[in-house]
Amino acid sequence: MQTTSPVGVDPAPEQTEPSTTTFHPAPGNEALCAQASEVTALPVSPGLYNIDLAPTKVKGRRWTGYSIFTLWANDVHSLGNYAFAVGLFSLGLGGWQILAALGIGAVLLFGLLSFSGFMGHKTGVPFPVMSRISFGIHGAQIASLLRGAVAIAWFGIQTFLASVVFRVMLVAMFPGLKELDSNSILGLSTLGWITFALLWIIQLIIVSFGMEMIRKYEAFAGPVILVTMVLLAVWIFIEARGAIQWSGIKGLEGGEMWRTIFAGGALWVAIYGTFVLNFCDFTRSSTSKKSIVRGNFWGIPINMLLFGAIVVILAGGQYKINGTVIESPSDIIQSIPNTLFLVLACLAILILTIAVNLMANFVAPVYALTNLLPKHLDFRKAAWISGTIGLIILPWNLYNNPLVIVYFLGGLGALLGPLFGVVMADYWLLRRGKVNVPELYTADPAGSYFYKKGVNPKAIIAMLPAAAVAILVAFVPALEAAAPFSWFFGAGLAAITYYLISDRSQRYNDVSGEPIAVVSSH
Repeated sequence: MQTTSPVGVDPAPEQTEPSTTTFHPAPGNEALCAQASEVTALPVSPGLYNIDLAPTKVKGRRWTGYSIFTLWANDVHSLGNYAFAVGLFSLGLGGWQILAALGIGAVLLFGLLSFSGFMGHKTGVPFPVMSRISFGIHGAQIASLLRGAVAIAWFGIQTFLASVVFRVMLVAMFPGLKELDSNSILGLSTLGWITFALLWIIQLIIVSFGMEMIRKYEAFAGPVILVTMVLLAVWIFIEARGAIQWSGIKGLEGGEMWRTIFAGGALWVAIYGTFVLNFCDFTRSSTSKKSIVRGNFWGIPINMLLFGAIVVILAGGQYKINGTVIESPSDIIQSIPNTLFLVLACLAILILTIAVNLMANFVAPVYALTNLLPKHLDFRKAAWISGTIGLIILPWNLYNNPLVIVYFLGGLGALLGPLFGVVMADYWLLRRGKVNVPELYTADPAGSYFYKKGVNPKAIIAMLPAAAVAILVAFVPALEAAAPFSWFFGAGLAAITYYLISDRSQRYNDVSGEPIAVVSSH
């Protein structure tokens, strides 16, 4: 059950003053929890708390507005996003229509990600801990493992796609290697195994150094990607003699055109349905709320419009050159006649894909596994386990099986909307941002987030019907016209249901996690 203010009065809207006791984390999880228990006068559980799951201290946070901007500078310009946006061109949308679709999605994402980011900045906790607020200290495993499972699969797939670019680069540099690319071992050639393994190891080494190394890598990769994609667009524009296909190739008009535009914007939001959930994994180390707003503003609406302009030039310019519609920038890169420029472009794509994987597909499962076994796993160990799972599932076979991509990963993705709806409705509508952070780490039945045996049944009740609706809308042929909006159906229905069945007269304590926080250096 939720605890109420003992005197029946709402606490102040700001967090309570942190304890004056200095908290110096001791080595060993048991000792760490003992110290945290002493500081808070709560039985902090080793099954809920460790150095990686603890709140981050306000002082020493390093994720600035530029750090957050570079997250989006990398992620927005991923190969998968280009393939999606070019697909809008194939559907018949012209230049301004593609920009309108991406603009609609960008405005929605700016709002969703800002609210999600504010949660991380205030509490300083990662997503698995954040989800304890609404799902309970044990029910949160559902949310974090679901998000982590989707990410692990996509980590493997993205690494495989990057290895394909790596193979193109190596063959261009050393044509004799082409002989190693003609056989098949468990679905991958010898050269394919070599390139996949190298990229797999590089990513694991980077992530082994923790979130600070990821921040530094993103800051390095962001400008490289932006410059590369702009130069590629300029090259195509010159090759097309300044002419691009500005109007749609199918001549969509009226209602059909606008439905496709809004569907494109909705799908753009759904693509980031994973990220809006665990954005707090990054903003828990943000320097201020203003840094989140600045980073999101330049990284989402502004950067996404630049992305849209590049898409229009690449797709429209290539169509003017030879009448073909590209599937992704990789098609253009492979046609670069100069070996040096081709190699440089391939290197940039590799840098990009690693950056996207680290932020979108590595951090979430690492925190999910750490949350599952906090006594035994830290960030580094969880990273190696996550990466190993991403290898042994042979992700290239998943990618080459449309049924797996559409129904398994697509089905899991459809569940993320209801998760987001419950978490956001609970935090913003019911609690109004009031969280007792120390009690997120106690298994005491009297704790605020114990609910019933550690699970909040109302969150489950709200999520399951909404998830069923989202899956039906996404996959039932008769509902094809509404399919692009399935994420919104799931999120909206879950949020409304949770709000209606919850006790809206409940009063909540707002207690800072600063007394048990650790320095944001991992």
